[in-house]
Amino acid sequence: MSISQELYPSQDDLLYEEEILRNPFSLKLWWRYLIARAESPFKKRSIIYERAVKALPGSYKLWHAYLRERLEIVRNLPIIHSQYQALNNTFERALVTMHKMPRIWIMYLQSLTQQKLITKARKAFDRALCALPVTQHDRIWEHYLIFVSQKGVPIETSLRVYRRYLKYDPSHIEDFIEFLVNSELWQEAAERLAGVLNDDRFYSIKGKTKHSLWLELCDLLTQHAKEISGLNVDAIIRGGIRKFTDEVGRLWTSLADYYIRRGLMEKARDIFEEGMTTVVTVRDFSVIFDSYSQFEESMLSVRMDMMSDSDVENDEEEEEDDEDDDRLNIAKLEKRIKKFWLKDENDVDLRLARLEYLMDRRPELANSVLLRQNPHNVEQWHRRVKLFEGNPTKQILTYTEAVRTVDPMKAVGKPHTLWVAFAKLYESHRDVANARVIFDKAVQVNYKTLDHLASVWCEWAEMELRHKNFKGALELMRRATAEPSVEVKRRVAADGNEPVQMRIHKSLRLWTFYVDLEESLGTLESTRAVYERILDLKIATPQIIINYAMLLEDQKYFEDAFKVYERGVKIFKYPHVKDIWVTYLSKFVKRYGKSKLERARELFEHAVEMAPADAVKPLYLQYAKLEEDYGLAKRAMRVYNQATKAVPPNEKLGMYEIYIARAAEIFGVPKTREIYEQAIESGLPDKDVKTMCLKYAELEKSLGEIDRARALYKHSSQFADPRSDPDFWNKWHEFEVQHGNEDTFREMLRVKRSVSASYSQVNLVK
Repeated sequence: MSISQELYPSQDDLLYEEEILRNPFSLKLWWRYLIARAESPFKKRSIIYERAVKALPGSYKLWHAYLRERLEIVRNLPIIHSQYQALNNTFERALVTMHKMPRIWIMYLQSLTQQKLITKARKAFDRALCALPVTQHDRIWEHYLIFVSQKGVPIETSLRVYRRYLKYDPSHIEDFIEFLVNSELWQEAAERLAGVLNDDRFYSIKGKTKHSLWLELCDLLTQHAKEISGLNVDAIIRGGIRKFTDEVGRLWTSLADYYIRRGLMEKARDIFEEGMTTVVTVRDFSVIFDSYSQFEESMLSVRMDMMSDSDVENDEEEEEDDEDDDRLNIAKLEKRIKKFWLKDENDVDLRLARLEYLMDRRPELANSVLLRQNPHNVEQWHRRVKLFEGNPTKQILTYTEAVRTVDPMKAVGKPHTLWVAFAKLYESHRDVANARVIFDKAVQVNYKTLDHLASVWCEWAEMELRHKNFKGALELMRRATAEPSVEVKRRVAADGNEPVQMRIHKSLRLWTFYVDLEESLGTLESTRAVYERILDLKIATPQIIINYAMLLEDQKYFEDAFKVYERGVKIFKYPHVKDIWVTYLSKFVKRYGKSKLERARELFEHAVEMAPADAVKPLYLQYAKLEEDYGLAKRAMRVYNQATKAVPPNEKLGMYEIYIARAAEIFGVPKTREIYEQAIESGLPDKDVKTMCLKYAELEKSLGEIDRARALYKHSSQFADPRSDPDFWNKWHEFEVQHGNEDTFREMLRVKRSVSASYSQVNLVK
């Protein structure tokens, strides 16, 4: 075959050819020659490349450039083109000297992969791994794995390659597992994934957690239960349930799904039931319950479909039986025997009942989950009892379990309410004897707070009252409030753990209930004894003092009642003693009036002496009222005068107004002048002084003392800024218009300007 003329060196090539002839081993000359002929046809350039690599077979630069150009030439050609064979031959020739160059290998391997030459590519990958040092193997393996993941590569080839790769880099086992799953090799995928989970040193390069890997394994085992053998699926999934707390419900449903796929329906039901009774979160419970209910619904629908199909078959068989009854063979006899009720497959009613029973149990099962979260949650126990409303037996069993389970020291809520509700359950069913037994056990429980035990005693006594057992109720209160003996106290002190029963005799709630019972059912002496005991224990409140005194007063024991008040005012301090003083003084005045005036005065003096400034005003008013009604008017005025000095500054104005009003009523209006003057000079706030001056001016104006009124206006003007208090100046203006002349009006305007100027200076300084 003749060579084309254009492939021969041209006149322009002679310069480069001469240089190459002089120095054929110069890479620089060959490279310059190739650059100069960059626009030439590839056939001509390939001849130059072939001559160059023949002269310099160890030049990576020449081989790399040559191979890249050859790859570019075949890019748009079909893979069966002859140019690919030439390309492959060129790569093989290059690798004779370039076998240590990973880039050349990668270019060759990528080309073979693209050509779908599976066997040749596999062998080339193996040759590359053998030729290159192990530190560069990762560059080859990356493309090797891409190659074996392609469609058309035999599964066995891919498996062997992946297994070899895992010996090189075991950290990429997740990629292998993913490949196995994609290749539907469920058995090995499950085994590899189980091995990963058993390896405590495993670290996921994809950022997956052990929990997510567990879920993947569970899905794999359950969805392909029949294809996977040799693994204890039950033990594996239960191990995950014990190990993890998140999404446990999904693991339980996976285990149940495994048995469903194996056809073990009853075992699946057992798993669902076990899961619902062991999970501790409502979310997990909901997952299991929803799966369980869907399972039962699907089983029911399948059975109903089978029933409809069997009915059609039975109709056909009956028609055949009508035609030839005499030919009943053994097979038909066996079939009829199977239809006997013990062998009956028509269990639709049973399956429907099972589904309804499951739905009915949902509230109870959900409540059990919450109680497993915290068995000491009192409110959840009450809700559980309500679920069994109408079933006393279940309610009693639930209360029994509740009071046995709940630790009062750890309880969330009020644990005594469980005992009380338990006893009331018996009471509502007219079983008072058992209710008493429950209460008796309840009062022996060591509660966290004193009030809980007191509530139990009070509820017990109220139950006795509801059943007209008044004597029993009183006896209960005596028993509850009895102080423990010295021996018992010594024994408890030795143990070092004082139960609440040792302090119940000081419970105010218990004593309050007890004293109410005694007032209603007992005698005066027994009631007084209870009150006295409360005072001795130093647990009385002001209200108890008042109640005790009023009880004695109702029974006409007035002096004893006043003694109780006296004890009360000695026990309590302000502000708690305020109500006792007010009640004591009003009762004393009402009882004795004028007959024991000096004693009443002593009481009032003592009361106002003990009272703080903010609580003294009502006492002074009572004191003054006493003097007005039964004493001397002068003494009443003296009391009012003392009150104006004793009350706090914010109440002085109001007290002076009362003082003035009472003085005007008793002694006449002129008598109030000295009180007004005293008030103005007593150090009242400026605002109150101005108010008092205006009222005093109105008084003088009503008495015809115009000059005195004008002087008061002038005096109070210093407290009234014309810009913020125009009402004051309007009143003075009206006063001058009605009662003044031109000179007094000018004087008013002068004072107004002066006051305005003084306030302006003050504001400027600020």
